Amino acid sequence: MRLLLDESVPKRLGQALPNHEVKTVIEMGWGGIKNGDLLTLAASGFDAFITVDKNLPYQQNLSALALAVVVLDAHSNEISALLPLVPRLEQALTTLMPRSYVHVGA
Repeated sequence: MRLLLDESVPKRLGQALPNHEVKTVIEMGWGGIKNGDLLTLAASGFDAFITVDKNLPYQQNLSALALAVVVLDAHSNEISALLPLVPRLEQALTTLMPRSYVHVGA
């Protein structure tokens, strides 16, 4: 699965997902692009957008996008707080459908 990590998600999280092709917003040259435009760009080449922005699903019309949005819910966006969510994230990715929103929390 092709995954795009939001700017707020540490790049190192991608190393914990070796069965997926993981890129970051910065690697794609999309740093600083607003969420609506960013999601439109992401939909053209990724299966899922992974973020820690809990407000994103309420700010965007996710059903209009051809990708899924996964929100990681931890006490911070530091890698040490996000790594424990990886098993639940991997499980969520197995059934992920385009145009869906998935919340992965502790």
